[in-house]
Amino acid sequence: MLKSIVNLFFPKVCYACNNLLNDSTDTICLDCRHDLPVTNFHFDNNDSLKKVLYGRAKIEHGTALFRFEKKGNVQRLIHNLKYKDHEHIGFLLGNWLGGELKKLDAYKSIDVVIPVPLHKNKLKKRGFNQVTKFGQQIAIALKTDYLDDVLLKVTNTKSQVNKKRLARWNNNEELFTLENQIKIENKHILIVDDIITTGATLEACISVLNQANKIKISIATMAIA
Repeated sequence: MLKSIVNLFFPKVCYACNNLLNDSTDTICLDCRHDLPVTNFHFDNNDSLKKVLYGRAKIEHGTALFRFEKKGNVQRLIHNLKYKDHEHIGFLLGNWLGGELKKLDAYKSIDVVIPVPLHKNKLKKRGFNQVTKFGQQIAIALKTDYLDDVLLKVTNTKSQVNKKRLARWNNNEELFTLENQIKIENKHILIVDDIITTGATLEACISVLNQANKIKISIATMAIA
């Protein structure tokens, strides 16, 4: 009853379609849960992410939970996560993807989960990294470690939201550095990010991580454009 009263004055909405949620649902409505464009890459052994990075970076496995469609529900969902401070969306998506990955042999060898980092200035301004909860929940599902003190961003770049694909591809100002290298040596790393488009950011991250000895890298993102 108390929940119903609260919802009367502060109605819950679906962060994908903006429709009202009933008392038994949270964050995403049941219709969106069924209609969101899941990729099933990890179930179908689809190598779309490998193709994005082909010739630039070697990965063992790669998957994305959703297909990103401009002005679609996935875009609204991630926008609410990144710019509206709804960090629990990352928690939900991490639970979703992590619950699927833990069933697959390909991901049982993951030793550590590492997020694509934000520069400290952007992190201070936003208050959180949008992939933190996503990555933490995947790490919990895979029963492995989540490390955010290994890959660090040292150059503060402008948002890429309104950049064209070519501009993102040619953005050479995104610089990362490797710290606490010993933590990842001889390990299989899963890098997590929100969206993969040209793959330029992930390519830069992989290049830096490859400074460590005898590592393998896989990728998991919320969406692929």
